[in-house]
Amino acid sequence: MLHGFLPSLLQGALLTLSLALASLGVAMVLGLVACFAKISRNRLARWPAQWYTTVVRGIPDLVLVLLVFYGGQVLVNDLALALGHEDYIDVDPYVAGVLTIGFIFGAYLAEAFRGAYLAVPPGQREAALAYGMSPWQAAWRVQLPQMLRHALPGVSNNWLVLIKSTAIVSVIGLDDLMKRGGDAAGATKEPFVFFLAVGLIYLVFTSLSELFFAWAQKKLAIGVRQGVL
Repeated sequence: MLHGFLPSLLQGALLTLSLALASLGVAMVLGLVACFAKISRNRLARWPAQWYTTVVRGIPDLVLVLLVFYGGQVLVNDLALALGHEDYIDVDPYVAGVLTIGFIFGAYLAEAFRGAYLAVPPGQREAALAYGMSPWQAAWRVQLPQMLRHALPGVSNNWLVLIKSTAIVSVIGLDDLMKRGGDAAGATKEPFVFFLAVGLIYLVFTSLSELFFAWAQKKLAIGVRQGVL
């Protein structure tokens, strides 16, 4: 049915999953940094974080991918030339894809983390400090575990969008699932068959992700009294 292109699609699916997980790691780091910068009392920390989340959420993902890939390539080569390196440097599409998607979703996760942080009652930290914990211990042992529980739904939603957004990296030449599906569709003249197969593979990824996050939500809710309506 897939004319022997199934192994190629599966290879592209593995690359897509790798790209999504690496991008999520970058996004989590940037999201946490931006979150704590936005709730900081220091204006020099708050303003760049505010601009970051506002600008990134206002520009289409495809535009940012093209800006980072092509604009970054020009910037890298201009800097290399200024340092006396005359050979042309190609920016790896995988690296560009990871950094761009991570940069984009870091802005969304920053808001999810910020909301989760504010959802933790401030009395929890005060009680931990009164008990004799240091500020670092209070954050690590008391605030962050509760923050993670509150943030998990937001992280889950952003992950589902992120893994689908990896499809845009095909425009910069990365042999991901979308690119391999397009190549197979062009070779066989059966676009419906192959793009349907690509869609089903993405559906498998998102369905398994929802099962994982549902399990994680239950694990983190152990010992937490649920409200009675």
